[in-house]
Amino acid sequence: MITCVVHYTIDPAQIEAFERFARAWMRLVARHGGVHHGYFLPAEGASDRAEALFSFDSLAAYERYRARFGHDPEFVAADAIRDESGCVVRYERTFMRPLLPDDDMTVAR
Repeated sequence: MITCVVHYTIDPAQIEAFERFARAWMRLVARHGGVHHGYFLPAEGASDRAEALFSFDSLAAYERYRARFGHDPEFVAADAIRDESGCVVRYERTFMRPLLPDDDMTVAR
């Protein structure tokens, strides 16, 4: 499994547009074989940071999903929300592999 972590700098005045953008991408990731773990939006403190995490079974599966960018109408429409609103100032993607707890792990007391 590979997890894509996206670090966003957003325009706080466009948070509603960012939420529309995020919901569109959550649907697309799920529709094309990934698992979206959600977007994490500002609550307190810095109001221009947001994060997203989503996973695919492999980098090859992610690349198949990514190949749709720029020409699949649904992907183009999702990007148009970002482009037209200016809700995303910049973003950076990092790929990570999760280390998950073993099934037999228990919480220390």
